[in-house]
Amino acid sequence: MRAEVCAFRPLLVMLALLFSSLCLPAQSQPPSPPAAATEPKTEAMSLVTQGQKLNTDGKLDEAIALYQKALQLVPDLYDAQLYMGVALDLQGKYAEARQHLAKAIELASEAQTTQSLRVMAVSYAFEHNTAKASEYERRAYDLQYNWSRYEDAAATANELARIYLESGDTDNAFQWYQTGRSTGLKVPNLTPAEKDLWNFRWEGAMARITARRGQASKAQEHVAAAKAILDKSGIPDQARFYPYFVGYVALYGGDYKTAITELREAGLDDPFILSLSAQAYEKSGDKAQAIEYYKKVLTINLHNPSNAFARPLAKEKLAALAPAAAAQ
Repeated sequence: MRAEVCAFRPLLVMLALLFSSLCLPAQSQPPSPPAAATEPKTEAMSLVTQGQKLNTDGKLDEAIALYQKALQLVPDLYDAQLYMGVALDLQGKYAEARQHLAKAIELASEAQTTQSLRVMAVSYAFEHNTAKASEYERRAYDLQYNWSRYEDAAATANELARIYLESGDTDNAFQWYQTGRSTGLKVPNLTPAEKDLWNFRWEGAMARITARRGQASKAQEHVAAAKAILDKSGIPDQARFYPYFVGYVALYGGDYKTAITELREAGLDDPFILSLSAQAYEKSGDKAQAIEYYKKVLTINLHNPSNAFARPLAKEKLAALAPAAAAQ
């Protein structure tokens, strides 16, 4: 009997310990660690995103204030440096803008490098500084070409060609549109429609180059060639560009009525087309309509070649045609 009690004793001890633990007062849980403070980069990126929205809405001063706050948090934030440069360009503060764009180029990752180079090129396009714009576009083109990103490289070549063209250098425009076409045709396994696309772009470019050279009949030949490519129906999405070619050629050929009609068909949501339309109205003697269109140009806050050509011209024209409007 004593042996049985001894054998049972460990079980009694375990039960007692279990019962005592159940009867203890509840212990409070250790406090949760405080929520981690917002990372500076996350907060800075949020400010940049807000700034981009303000930029689009034309509130450039407010956008710049947010970019400045972002740079106070993270001075080496690529996006803040880049978009600060963009906003300053749109304000016409080109030298100051390029300080930030140069910093963005320094900070750019490999994937961001060509973007930053092309943005800097556009900055110089605002002042028709083709030598400096070419320097940055060529760097971007060489990188894309060496990476075998032929479609991107072709787009960069065409962008540089357009900067030359709208700055009045038709010879370099011809050279770089030719480079764009030949590079685009290097894309492997191009379909017939894709080949048509590059040929259509080439004919449109040649139409504008010859129009700027005063070769009206040659310009019309290239317009007709572009239309023939469209009529094959392989690139229907490019049809919207045809009225732009026709309107452009008509403007430089002195046919302002046709220019106005065709450019309206091309779409007046593009600042450059608005600018061309304004010029056509101005040359046809409709000063009021010209002023209205130049004003519309200044409501578009894009940082691209179209606006690089349209925005400074609109400011210049409004200063001459409507000084009170330009001062606003």
